[in-house]
Amino acid sequence: MKAGRVTFENKEGHKLSARVDLPLDRDPIGFAIFAHCFTCTKNLRAVGHISKSLTNNGYGVLRFDFTGLGESEGEFEDTNFSTNISDLVYAAEFLRTDYVEPSLIVGHSLGGAASIFAAAQIDSIQAVATVGAPCSPGHVSHLFDQNIDEIEEDGEAKVMLQGRPFKVKKQFLDDVKSKNMEEVLSNLKKPILILHSPEDNTVGIENASQLYTLARHPKSFVSLSGADHLLSREEDSQYVGEIIAGWASRYIDMDERKKLKPKSKVLTSIGSTGYTTDIQSGNHYWRADEPLSVGGDDYGPNPYDLLLSGLGACTAMTMRMYADRKGWEIEEINVHLKHGRIHAKDCADCTSESGHIDKITKEIEIIADLNEEQLNRLMEIAEKCPVNRTLKNEIITESILLS
Repeated sequence: MKAGRVTFENKEGHKLSARVDLPLDRDPIGFAIFAHCFTCTKNLRAVGHISKSLTNNGYGVLRFDFTGLGESEGEFEDTNFSTNISDLVYAAEFLRTDYVEPSLIVGHSLGGAASIFAAAQIDSIQAVATVGAPCSPGHVSHLFDQNIDEIEEDGEAKVMLQGRPFKVKKQFLDDVKSKNMEEVLSNLKKPILILHSPEDNTVGIENASQLYTLARHPKSFVSLSGADHLLSREEDSQYVGEIIAGWASRYIDMDERKKLKPKSKVLTSIGSTGYTTDIQSGNHYWRADEPLSVGGDDYGPNPYDLLLSGLGACTAMTMRMYADRKGWEIEEINVHLKHGRIHAKDCADCTSESGHIDKITKEIEIIADLNEEQLNRLMEIAEKCPVNRTLKNEIITESILLS
């Protein structure tokens, strides 16, 4: 499978600009389609953050620009809610043909409402998640209330949306008014997750309440307290992605997870900006970063903390294995680590005589009813930790540029 920019055709033959995001170094456990908010694009930062959280949890994600928006062909003025639904259906067909049929659909704002309608038409969709979605597609018309009379009388009007001019035709208003959310939700029979912020000033929280009331079980609601409608804070959009991934795992067939084998033992990947680095090891994903004080975002431990963590974990595991073999009962082992540099002349056991050398200190706390001999033996075993021995050995690293 290949990640990156792709295009697919919609019902009218327009080429829609899209992007496929994939998990690091492995095939996805399933595919999600993301439907962006009204007049937004696939490149909205919140969309990227949600997609990243989903890929970190093993999903592939297709995000695309609806007809007439972003880098997609077609004229926005000729689109409506029905064409958005159709675009989502054709996106699913593209995935089915070129990748894997989608099992999850995620929609933001009006894209959330469109996702509900599309899910009713896409058989492979097993779960639906909406973020800040209106209960009625017609809710979006309030964005151009001051132009309604002009649209009704002249058939169209230029309106300002998010600081940009768009032409809206009367057929758009007629279309959104014709859509019956109650009927669709009552017949959906698919799990739905509704995420909404009580502080959403664009689509009020009462919409989430109405959606939840209309939806059939299984249904879930998560409050995004403190978030705005566009999820402009990165921590809010990342949280949304993590919540959706965790929730969907309960409803989407995950049997393929056991068959997925990462290609690399450990893989790290950093984006075009910042220091946040995604790490994949086997089936485990996490992040490294630098603290705010040196220009990072502090989304994970720094590289030296990761090094110390590996040594500390190995030390504790090695001691536990030895104690278990001996039948010694240990309640807890805590390894406190710190890294620093000292003058070589201050180290009696070091071969270097000048300059500085790295020093790692391990303070080990053993909570157990053991005698002095047993404690001393465990401290000896701590030095036999494989990572500890690796750090003390001569180490060779090799860097190879992949073409």
